[in-house]
Amino acid sequence: MAECRELFAKKLHDYGAAWRIMRPASVTDQIFIKANRIRTLEVKGESWVGEGIRPEFIGIVNYSIVGLIQLELGYADTEDLTPDQALAHYDRHAKRSLDLMVKKNHDYDEAWRGMRISSYTDLILMKLYRTKQIESLAGHTLVSEGVDANYMDMMNYAVFGLIKLTFGE
Repeated sequence: MAECRELFAKKLHDYGAAWRIMRPASVTDQIFIKANRIRTLEVKGESWVGEGIRPEFIGIVNYSIVGLIQLELGYADTEDLTPDQALAHYDRHAKRSLDLMVKKNHDYDEAWRGMRISSYTDLILMKLYRTKQIESLAGHTLVSEGVDANYMDMMNYAVFGLIKLTFGE
């Protein structure tokens, strides 16, 4: 998470909080692009632009947090957060997602450790299709968790992927 946050902070320096104009559905589509690219790289086994899977998982983590911020604050017509404000929101949502991960790890007995990285990719894509369906229903679900829960799950699967890419099985 420190690596993800560091990149987020650097992009805040370079671009500001330009992402504040994105509606949540656009954030979902941005995560979809990243997850789909991971799957393509996993299937094809090569990258023509020279970037691998790792940066895409980092992007999923960061865009998931952007999505959580956008759900909380709503999108803006202009860049309306300072880098310090954006990082404070980032840290709060990262902690909230970590707390969820810890609870789920307890209940699922850290099953993620026995999974393949490609399974994280597929689960993220499934969560994306669920999120798109919830968005098309304007959030009016009968029994499902909301978009925020899906963003946190996608982020946590991406973190699991980063852990395995960093430390191996």
